[in-house]
Amino acid sequence: MPEPDERLAPGPPEVTPAPEAEGLPSGWRAVVPDLRPLRRHREYRLLTLGQGVSFLGSMVTYVAVPYQVFRITHSSLAVGMVGVVQMAAILALAFLGGALADAADRRRLVRVAETGQLACSLALLANASVGRPQAWPVFVMAGTIAGLGAIQRPALQGLVPRLVDRDELTAAGAIDALVRTVGMIGGPAFAGLLLAGPGLRFAYGLDAATFAVSLGALSRMRAVPPPPEAERPSLRRVVEGLRYARSRPELIGTYLIDMAAMFFGMPMALFPALAVRYGGSAALGALYAAPSVGAFLATVTSGWTGRVHRHGRAISIAAALWGLAIVGFGLAPWLWLALLGLAAAGAADMVSGIFRMTMWNQTIPDHLRGRLASIELLSYTSGPLLGNAEAGAAASLVGLRASVVSGGALCVVAVVGTAAALPALWAYDALVARIPPAPGDEEALLP
Repeated sequence: MPEPDERLAPGPPEVTPAPEAEGLPSGWRAVVPDLRPLRRHREYRLLTLGQGVSFLGSMVTYVAVPYQVFRITHSSLAVGMVGVVQMAAILALAFLGGALADAADRRRLVRVAETGQLACSLALLANASVGRPQAWPVFVMAGTIAGLGAIQRPALQGLVPRLVDRDELTAAGAIDALVRTVGMIGGPAFAGLLLAGPGLRFAYGLDAATFAVSLGALSRMRAVPPPPEAERPSLRRVVEGLRYARSRPELIGTYLIDMAAMFFGMPMALFPALAVRYGGSAALGALYAAPSVGAFLATVTSGWTGRVHRHGRAISIAAALWGLAIVGFGLAPWLWLALLGLAAAGAADMVSGIFRMTMWNQTIPDHLRGRLASIELLSYTSGPLLGNAEAGAAASLVGLRASVVSGGALCVVAVVGTAAALPALWAYDALVARIPPAPGDEEALLP
């Protein structure tokens, strides 16, 4: 029988008993992340390595794009409009990406999308290399990258449950969060150094180079064929996914509560303007990195999350704490205190994200994962992107600080209101939850 890291099951992996973390005192096992999925599964290691490297480069571009737009236009509103362009691209392609992820080789879809994103990074590099860079190519490439991400993310999210065992999904979610937070710390830090030194060309060039590593790792992975019951993408299949999501109020609650929190409490479009007050591009990198520092600290101490089974309650409380931390950030008179507020916000958001991902991976049937991931993609991205536009517009009317503080306060109100309106989310308990069946499936009682 092949070793666990050498097989790739055509369907969801078997559930195997979870051994204790090895070589650690019992106290540490309750805190540190569980790395067993990386040790046991070769394909998961390759995926994590490649995505970790490419995400680091993407986070450099994530900082470089608003920096370049602000430097060209001197307008926080223009920076916020980048999010509107990205949101339009995601809306146009998210459901297509979900349908394709349920009907095609998910690994191949990720490769195609990343190849397109590599081309966009090279186009941004070319625009930054001319004598007078223009803003419109930055908007076009930012939108194209977002659209390709809408194709990629459902396939990428649907890959993980096929590569690890079901009892390892919470651990895999924490590992994914750890890798992403390292990228969200290192990427902005690299971006701050590059923008203060060599400039935009080197920032975009680094992003392009990281895609080569990711594409190499993906090429070494085995194919991940669609589930046996998969059908060709169609409008009926998309509607089937929407109908299933509507039948699950606790799932709808996870989407809406994240959208509400991010729409009102996302101030990143204001970072370039705030950085001017705090000292320039070096401060800009620190502002972008601070939430990820908090997320990193939350992730490396995430061992306790495996013992929590009231996931809906944990999601709601963490989202409200995000809003309170953003209020603290907006009121902070000094840079160090502002960074502390952002770090607290990032920690709260990471805790919420770990439990959202666990709920999705443990309860959604495999042949619906892509289409449900496309709905999650819309909730995950629409809140921050539209929130950046909202923050930029509010800042142009009432000023930077008032925009941040009011947004954080409205975030708390929106989270409380959403949890009250959807009691199934607040009451969700993974130990006793009875999940409605997917169309054609039998009802199952989850452990």
